[in-house]
Amino acid sequence: MAALVWLVAGVVLVAAEVTSGELVLLMLGLAALGTAGAAALGAPLWLDAVIFAALSGGLVFLARPMVKRRLIRETAEGVEPRTNVDALVGKRARVEATVDAHDGRVSIDGDVWSARSFDETQVLEVGRTVMVMEISGAVAVVWAEP
Repeated sequence: MAALVWLVAGVVLVAAEVTSGELVLLMLGLAALGTAGAAALGAPLWLDAVIFAALSGGLVFLARPMVKRRLIRETAEGVEPRTNVDALVGKRARVEATVDAHDGRVSIDGDVWSARSFDETQVLEVGRTVMVMEISGAVAVVWAEP
């Protein structure tokens, strides 16, 4: 039962973060979700409280300032923070299955993507490091690094 209460509290706090934008509620919500995991594993209530206090303190006082600095820096530089597939462009990937102009697979940050080569004449062999040039639908378009 305690795990369910922590889970609901975590979801509500994370959702409430949308209205504040200060990241405090997000950090508290993440701490509550972590505590829900401990409660689900059978931790007693006193230990749940200790875990929540430790997680929320660490997230609010250590993680939050770093995240805020990064967001402020990117905003000040006029750089819109890249998310989702946009964040993959410019990353290095490893060829998992031979990539040519039509087919292949690459691993980007541990996730395997369908891929094709940016230059239609390139054939990229397994193990080669490539650069993600763009994401076209669910296909990574890659270029061989020199």
